[in-house]
Amino acid sequence: MHLYIGNKTYSSWSLRPWFLMTAHNIGFEETLIPLDQPDTKSRILKVSDAGQVPILVDGETKVWESLAIMEYLAERFEGVNIWPKDARARAHARCISAEMHAGFQALRARCPMNLGKRFNAMACGRDVDANTARICELWSTARNTFASKGDGPFLYGSFSAADAMYAPIVARLDTYALPVDSATRTYMDAVLGHPAYQVWLAAALKEPWVLVHDEVDEQAAENLRPHVSQRNSVRN
Repeated sequence: MHLYIGNKTYSSWSLRPWFLMTAHNIGFEETLIPLDQPDTKSRILKVSDAGQVPILVDGETKVWESLAIMEYLAERFEGVNIWPKDARARAHARCISAEMHAGFQALRARCPMNLGKRFNAMACGRDVDANTARICELWSTARNTFASKGDGPFLYGSFSAADAMYAPIVARLDTYALPVDSATRTYMDAVLGHPAYQVWLAAALKEPWVLVHDEVDEQAAENLRPHVSQRNSVRN
Protein backbone atom coordinates (compact mmCIF):
# COMPACT_ATOMS: atom_id res chain seq x y z
CA MET A 1 0.00 0.00 0.00
CA HIS A 2 1.07 3.56 -0.68
CA LEU A 3 -0.07 6.62 1.28
CA TYR A 4 0.26 10.09 -0.23
CA ILE A 5 0.29 12.90 2.32
CA GLY A 6 0.89 16.63 2.67
CA ASN A 7 3.24 18.57 4.93
CA LYS A 8 3.56 16.95 8.34
CA THR A 9 3.69 20.33 10.06
CA TYR A 10 0.29 21.42 8.77
CA SER A 11 -1.67 18.61 7.07
CA SER A 12 -4.12 17.47 9.72
CA TRP A 13 -6.02 15.20 7.36
CA SER A 14 -2.80 13.46 6.35
CA LEU A 15 -1.85 12.85 9.98
CA ARG A 16 -5.00 10.86 10.68
CA PRO A 17 -4.53 7.76 8.46
CA TRP A 18 -0.73 7.88 8.81
CA PHE A 19 -1.04 7.80 12.60
CA LEU A 20 -3.57 4.97 12.53
CA MET A 21 -1.55 2.80 10.14
CA THR A 22 1.73 3.41 11.93
CA ALA A 23 0.25 2.81 15.38
CA HIS A 24 -1.21 -0.52 14.21
CA ASN A 25 1.93 -1.58 12.34
CA ILE A 26 0.19 -1.66 8.98
CA GLY A 27 2.95 -1.54 6.41
CA PHE A 28 2.88 1.14 3.71
CA GLU A 29 5.08 3.29 1.55
CA GLU A 30 4.85 7.04 1.99
CA THR A 31 5.10 9.93 -0.45
CA LEU A 32 4.93 13.49 0.86
CA ILE A 33 3.71 16.06 -1.68
CA PRO A 34 4.52 19.55 -0.35
CA LEU A 35 1.45 21.77 -0.35
CA ASP A 36 1.20 25.25 -1.86
CA GLN A 37 3.93 24.64 -4.44
CA PRO A 38 3.68 25.27 -8.21
CA ASP A 39 3.47 21.53 -8.95
CA THR A 40 1.38 20.46 -5.96
CA LYS A 41 -1.92 20.11 -7.80
CA SER A 42 -0.45 18.34 -10.82
CA ARG A 43 1.41 15.85 -8.61
CA ILE A 44 -1.73 15.03 -6.64
CA LEU A 45 -3.86 14.71 -9.78
CA LYS A 46 -1.44 12.10 -11.13
CA VAL A 47 -2.49 9.93 -8.21
CA SER A 48 -6.17 10.79 -7.85
CA ASP A 49 -8.67 13.11 -9.51
CA ALA A 50 -9.91 14.04 -6.03
CA GLY A 51 -7.09 16.59 -6.11
CA GLN A 52 -6.28 16.46 -2.41
CA VAL A 53 -4.33 14.43 0.11
CA PRO A 54 -4.33 12.01 1.83
CA ILE A 55 -4.75 9.28 -0.77
CA LEU A 56 -4.28 5.58 -0.08
CA VAL A 57 -3.40 3.40 -3.07
CA ASP A 58 -3.76 -0.35 -2.59
CA GLY A 59 -3.15 -2.06 -5.91
CA GLU A 60 -5.93 -0.92 -8.22
CA THR A 61 -7.90 0.59 -5.33
CA LYS A 62 -7.62 4.30 -4.53
CA VAL A 63 -9.19 5.69 -1.38
CA TRP A 64 -9.25 9.36 -0.43
CA GLU A 65 -10.69 11.23 2.58
CA SER A 66 -9.28 10.24 5.97
CA LEU A 67 -12.42 8.64 7.35
CA ALA A 68 -12.98 6.59 4.19
CA ILE A 69 -9.38 5.38 4.38
CA MET A 70 -9.95 4.24 7.96
CA GLU A 71 -13.09 2.34 7.02
CA TYR A 72 -11.24 0.71 4.14
CA LEU A 73 -8.47 -0.36 6.50
CA ALA A 74 -11.03 -1.79 8.93
CA GLU A 75 -12.34 -4.04 6.15
CA ARG A 76 -8.91 -4.81 4.72
CA PHE A 77 -7.41 -5.81 8.08
CA GLU A 78 -10.23 -7.47 9.98
CA GLY A 79 -7.86 -8.84 12.60
CA VAL A 80 -6.63 -5.37 13.55
CA ASN A 81 -8.72 -3.36 16.00
CA ILE A 82 -9.15 -0.27 13.85
CA TRP A 83 -12.44 0.38 15.68
CA PRO A 84 -13.35 -0.78 19.21
CA LYS A 85 -14.42 -4.41 19.52
CA ASP A 86 -17.58 -3.70 21.50
CA ALA A 87 -20.53 -2.86 19.21
CA ARG A 88 -21.80 0.06 21.32
CA ALA A 89 -18.33 1.53 21.67
CA ARG A 90 -17.74 1.05 17.95
CA ALA A 91 -20.95 2.90 17.10
CA HIS A 92 -20.03 5.76 19.42
CA ALA A 93 -16.51 5.91 17.99
CA ARG A 94 -17.88 6.17 14.46
CA CYS A 95 -20.32 8.89 15.50
CA ILE A 96 -17.73 11.10 17.13
CA SER A 97 -15.35 10.54 14.22
CA ALA A 98 -18.03 11.63 11.76
CA GLU A 99 -18.74 14.66 13.94
CA MET A 100 -15.04 15.51 13.78
CA HIS A 101 -15.00 15.08 10.01
CA ALA A 102 -17.89 17.51 9.52
CA GLY A 103 -17.68 19.84 12.49
CA PHE A 104 -15.69 22.14 14.75
CA GLN A 105 -15.20 24.65 11.95
CA ALA A 106 -14.46 27.58 14.26
CA LEU A 107 -11.63 25.77 16.02
CA ARG A 108 -10.19 24.47 12.77
CA ALA A 109 -10.29 27.92 11.13
CA ARG A 110 -9.03 29.96 14.08
CA CYS A 111 -6.41 27.45 15.21
CA PRO A 112 -4.94 25.68 12.17
CA MET A 113 -2.70 22.73 12.89
CA ASN A 114 0.87 23.98 13.17
CA LEU A 115 3.26 21.59 14.88
CA GLY A 116 6.15 24.03 14.60
CA LYS A 117 4.82 26.58 17.09
CA ARG A 118 3.48 26.89 20.61
CA PHE A 119 1.52 29.94 21.73
CA ASN A 120 0.60 31.46 25.05
CA ALA A 121 -3.06 31.12 25.98
CA MET A 122 -5.16 33.44 23.88
CA ALA A 123 -8.82 34.40 23.55
CA CYS A 124 -10.08 32.59 20.46
CA GLY A 125 -13.76 33.53 20.67
CA ARG A 126 -17.02 32.00 21.84
CA ASP A 127 -17.35 29.67 18.86
CA VAL A 128 -13.95 28.14 19.54
CA ASP A 129 -14.78 27.84 23.24
CA ALA A 130 -18.03 26.06 22.31
CA ASN A 131 -16.17 23.70 19.99
CA THR A 132 -13.62 22.93 22.70
CA ALA A 133 -16.33 22.26 25.29
CA ARG A 134 -18.10 19.87 22.93
CA ILE A 135 -14.87 18.01 22.16
CA CYS A 136 -14.06 17.63 25.85
CA GLU A 137 -17.58 16.35 26.44
CA LEU A 138 -17.24 13.73 23.69
CA TRP A 139 -13.90 12.56 25.01
CA SER A 140 -15.18 12.40 28.57
CA THR A 141 -18.20 10.34 27.53
CA ALA A 142 -16.04 7.93 25.56
CA ARG A 143 -13.57 7.48 28.40
CA ASN A 144 -16.15 7.22 31.18
CA THR A 145 -18.57 4.96 29.31
CA PHE A 146 -16.42 2.69 27.18
CA ALA A 147 -12.83 2.69 28.46
CA SER A 148 -12.50 0.21 31.31
CA LYS A 149 -9.86 0.88 33.90
CA GLY A 150 -6.58 -0.68 32.86
CA ASP A 151 -7.51 -1.05 29.18
CA GLY A 152 -5.37 1.87 28.08
CA PRO A 153 -5.32 5.68 28.09
CA PHE A 154 -7.17 6.29 24.83
CA LEU A 155 -10.81 7.13 24.13
CA TYR A 156 -11.97 3.51 24.12
CA GLY A 157 -9.03 2.04 26.00
CA SER A 158 -6.84 0.82 23.15
CA PHE A 159 -5.78 3.17 20.35
CA SER A 160 -8.41 3.28 17.60
CA ALA A 161 -9.47 5.22 14.52
CA ALA A 162 -11.31 7.67 16.77
CA ASP A 163 -8.04 8.65 18.47
CA ALA A 164 -6.41 9.11 15.07
CA MET A 165 -9.31 11.28 13.92
CA TYR A 166 -8.93 13.55 16.95
CA ALA A 167 -5.11 13.66 16.99
CA PRO A 168 -4.96 16.99 15.10
CA ILE A 169 -7.48 18.43 17.55
CA VAL A 170 -5.26 17.30 20.41
CA ALA A 171 -2.37 19.05 18.67
CA ARG A 172 -4.40 22.25 18.29
CA LEU A 173 -5.47 22.33 21.93
CA ASP A 174 -1.83 21.90 22.89
CA THR A 175 -0.38 24.36 20.36
CA TYR A 176 -2.75 27.18 21.26
CA ALA A 177 -2.84 26.44 25.01
CA LEU A 178 -6.61 26.21 25.05
CA PRO A 179 -7.91 25.58 28.56
CA VAL A 180 -9.03 22.00 29.32
CA ASP A 181 -9.70 19.98 32.46
CA SER A 182 -7.16 17.59 33.94
CA ALA A 183 -8.78 14.44 32.53
CA THR A 184 -8.71 15.93 29.03
CA ARG A 185 -5.08 16.91 29.50
CA THR A 186 -4.22 13.35 30.56
CA TYR A 187 -5.79 12.01 27.38
CA MET A 188 -3.99 14.61 25.28
CA ASP A 189 -0.66 13.64 26.81
CA ALA A 190 -1.31 9.99 25.88
CA VAL A 191 -1.86 10.94 22.23
CA LEU A 192 1.07 13.37 22.09
CA GLY A 193 3.33 10.80 23.73
CA HIS A 194 2.39 7.92 21.42
CA PRO A 195 5.53 6.65 19.65
CA ALA A 196 3.89 6.98 16.22
CA TYR A 197 2.94 10.59 16.88
CA GLN A 198 6.48 11.32 18.05
CA VAL A 199 7.86 9.97 14.75
CA TRP A 200 5.49 12.22 12.79
CA LEU A 201 6.37 15.24 14.94
CA ALA A 202 10.11 14.70 14.58
CA ALA A 203 9.76 14.65 10.79
CA ALA A 204 7.50 17.72 10.85
CA LEU A 205 10.04 19.76 12.76
CA LYS A 206 12.66 19.11 10.06
CA GLU A 207 10.50 20.39 7.19
CA PRO A 208 11.64 23.57 5.41
CA TRP A 209 8.24 24.71 4.15
CA VAL A 210 6.04 27.43 5.66
CA LEU A 211 2.38 27.70 4.69
CA VAL A 212 1.65 31.31 5.48
CA HIS A 213 -2.12 30.83 5.47
CA ASP A 214 -1.70 28.37 8.37
CA GLU A 215 0.37 30.79 10.44
CA VAL A 216 -1.71 32.81 12.91
CA ASP A 217 -0.92 36.46 13.59
CA GLU A 218 -0.03 36.07 17.26
CA GLN A 219 3.64 35.92 18.22
CA ALA A 220 4.61 32.36 19.13
CA ALA A 221 5.84 31.78 22.65
CA GLU A 222 8.01 28.96 21.29
CA ASN A 223 9.20 28.19 17.77
CA LEU A 224 9.94 24.49 17.54
CA ARG A 225 11.49 24.90 14.07
CA PRO A 226 14.16 27.53 14.70
CA HIS A 227 15.75 26.79 11.31
CA VAL A 228 12.63 28.08 9.54
CA SER A 229 11.18 31.56 9.33
CA GLN A 230 8.54 33.09 7.11
CA ARG A 231 11.31 34.98 5.30
CA ASN A 232 12.92 31.77 4.04
CA SER A 233 9.70 29.90 3.42
CA VAL A 234 9.76 27.58 0.43
CA ARG A 235 6.70 28.61 -1.54
CA ASN A 236 5.61 29.29 -5.13
